[in-house]
Amino acid sequence: MKWTGLNDLREQYLSFFESKQHTRLASYSLVPKNDPSLLLINSGMAPMKKYFLGLEEPPNHRVTTCQKCIRTPDIERVGKTSRHGTFFEMLGNFSFADYFKSEATAWAWEFLTQVLEIPADRLWISIYEEDDETFDVWTKEVGIPANRIVRLGKEDNFWEHGSGPCGPCSEIYFDRGEGVGCCKPDCHVGCDCDRFMEIWNLVFSQFDSDGKGHYERMAKPNIDTGMGLERLACIMQGVNNLFEVDTVQNIMKHICRIAGVEYGADEKSDVSLRVVTDHIRSTTFMISDGIIPSNEGRGYVLRRLLRRAARHGKLLGIEKPFLSEVAKTVINENRTAYPELVENEEYIVKVILAEEERFAKTINSGMDVLKELMEKTGADKTLSGEDAFKLYDTFGFPIDLTREILAEKGISIDEEGFTKLMEEQRVRARTSRKDVSGWSTDAVDLSHIPETNFTGYTEKVTDGTIQAIISGGEQIELLEEGESATIVLSATSFYGESGGQVGDTGVLIDGENVFTVQDTKKDNAGHFLHIGVMTKGSLSVGSVAPAQIDALRRHRIMSNHSACHLLQSALRKVLGTHVHQSGSMYDEHRCRFDFSHFSAMTAEEIAKTEAMVNEMILSDYDVLVEELPINEAKNKGAMALFGEKYGDIVRVVTMGDESVEFCGGTHVAKTGQLGVFKIISESSVAAGVRRIEAATGMGVLDLLQEAEGQLISCAKELKLENRTEVPAKVASVVRELKEKDRTIESLNAKIAGGQVDALFENSVEIGGMKLICAKLEGTTSEGLRTIGDQVKAKASNVIGVFAAAEGTKGTVLAVCGSDAVKANAHAGKLVKEITAMLGGKGGGRPDSAMGGIADLSKLDEVLKKVSELVANQLEKK
Repeated sequence: MKWTGLNDLREQYLSFFESKQHTRLASYSLVPKNDPSLLLINSGMAPMKKYFLGLEEPPNHRVTTCQKCIRTPDIERVGKTSRHGTFFEMLGNFSFADYFKSEATAWAWEFLTQVLEIPADRLWISIYEEDDETFDVWTKEVGIPANRIVRLGKEDNFWEHGSGPCGPCSEIYFDRGEGVGCCKPDCHVGCDCDRFMEIWNLVFSQFDSDGKGHYERMAKPNIDTGMGLERLACIMQGVNNLFEVDTVQNIMKHICRIAGVEYGADEKSDVSLRVVTDHIRSTTFMISDGIIPSNEGRGYVLRRLLRRAARHGKLLGIEKPFLSEVAKTVINENRTAYPELVENEEYIVKVILAEEERFAKTINSGMDVLKELMEKTGADKTLSGEDAFKLYDTFGFPIDLTREILAEKGISIDEEGFTKLMEEQRVRARTSRKDVSGWSTDAVDLSHIPETNFTGYTEKVTDGTIQAIISGGEQIELLEEGESATIVLSATSFYGESGGQVGDTGVLIDGENVFTVQDTKKDNAGHFLHIGVMTKGSLSVGSVAPAQIDALRRHRIMSNHSACHLLQSALRKVLGTHVHQSGSMYDEHRCRFDFSHFSAMTAEEIAKTEAMVNEMILSDYDVLVEELPINEAKNKGAMALFGEKYGDIVRVVTMGDESVEFCGGTHVAKTGQLGVFKIISESSVAAGVRRIEAATGMGVLDLLQEAEGQLISCAKELKLENRTEVPAKVASVVRELKEKDRTIESLNAKIAGGQVDALFENSVEIGGMKLICAKLEGTTSEGLRTIGDQVKAKASNVIGVFAAAEGTKGTVLAVCGSDAVKANAHAGKLVKEITAMLGGKGGGRPDSAMGGIADLSKLDEVLKKVSELVANQLEKK
């Protein structure tokens, strides 16, 4: 066998199986589609479940892929060993009720021994201990000597996951030689050492399990194989682990150059190099598939990986953001197999840089806090769950990062306490976004009903036969007046909510019988669900009910949807090509567009974007909708939604020379039909994601009428006859208020001056310093500052602590004169200690600090302890 690069190995494998009549599919996104059981794609088989389960028809019954995968259960082991990683590529060939064991084993052997020329005497086979059929295939058909086949138990060689398809598997191992691993005389396949490396797993899915130990032979079995590309590269390149494989090594070398270190020279540095190398591979691919850093779900996985990599960068001595630079090498090493990385390079780099900079702002202060907390851990050497949660919530430290840092010092975490606080936060989040729509067909089996024929791209009214009526979670035959239900038709002009566009409303009419459609949804099987109420008469299954949409509402929705296409085009021109759609919503009132960008838009940028969209509208471009082969659509420059997986034929919407996008929604025929476009607001949705809300056509007129109404109300309140006088009058009122504020401020200063003299009369002396401690009733936080400044100005050896209550909460202020600060008095530390005892928090500079308090019941008691706190500070000088 000869040295072969990782990229060449991938191509050799896929080409080989194409020669065996397999269809090569591009890697699916790391974001699972219609599979809530997975957070991220973690195997080559995961995206194929829909074909194995018969939910969808595959493009061919023979398929081959190289699937990008991420697994994070062992994230804390990554770096500490050279065997663990979070990102990997899985080569696979699949048969959906086509070929079986004879072909799968023969082709595997052919590829390894003839294409890659791996010596047969370096390969071993394992099979399930009871699988005589596979033993015969290997020995009698492929010609493998019986003494090179090892039988292993169910735990090693039987694939099963609950009930459903399952079966025995056969694994192919590469013998790395007697000098590798445990070196014991009886070392064999199945040993835990590194001598025998499993490279290919052939799963024979031939049984249907009931989950209770009963297995029924399937009439049409399947084949699912998986071979780790990096593992195969280790063998073909004669290296010990994935970090020494050519493409991965090039990434690590870039990190070494930035850090000024050499891999292999120091074990501690090697750990950090492996962490950064692995994590930057994962994060680059995740961002390319549309995942952004957040505190939930897969976004949190991304944040964990980026921040762990950033921390290990600091351990390597790298003080500046650097991961975004290394990401460019990841993209370059994978550009041939994953062209989307190149297409999204600018965006990927900006997301990583923004997250690095965000973490850099908190990591130093977070590390200081963590060091303090570590010093305070008692004899049990355990950090409380509350402190771990604070590090996560306030300083952005993912729990595994905290756990890793503590482990280096032999300190553990109260995992139960942390988990409890995290769950409480999740419950709060779930409650705040709970779906209250109330519709669901989950309990109803609609698999026997053909998918709905949607005619709404061209028709406003369509005759459809009622296929099913669902009410109260059950299918019924007759729907009577006043009853609410969901109706499924054979054909409909109603658009089902998807792609950000809301569902249509309207009526289903059969003679004098009227069903009012209040919303339309679409399920994964292609059924359009008309949700509403029987307002007149009755309807029954089998009757024909013409579906008539609210055409005026639809037009307004289409206008808002089309406007967002123009908006994305304008944003990419104004802000840069890193702008990509991150989410959207279009209804009859507004269009809402979420997009990738890393700072608030300026007023000038907003105005320029709005003007550009209106220019496109006035140009009255034709809107062309066509279905094209996906490669032709991409060559045309069509923009796709991040992370979305498309079929071979896609729907493309083109607006003049300005916008070309993949889109399944409804649109106007010409851009001029939008009338006018107005941006209402621009705001932040999440880190690196901005949101624009806008209106078109009649929606803009509604805004104008609303604004005019508000102007008239202002004029009335200001007792003006003409609303054009409002701006001048408002300016006059503002000037008057400012003058009154200055007068009030002057009076407060005089009052405070009188108070200060009285406060000094009641001061006590501690260590040569004058301590003033008082609760000032009816004083605002701003008033406290004024008094504090005057107290500090009056005497250099003063220490003042003042508290004031406003409603159920209060404020504490501490000030220290210059001589008091020299004597070790510290206002910030005083406030921190006082507020902590009163259920609040605060801090600040040595000479002045302020904080909030929540528990006023203990205020008097705590103020009595101030002299003791001050004495402690002065004693430490």
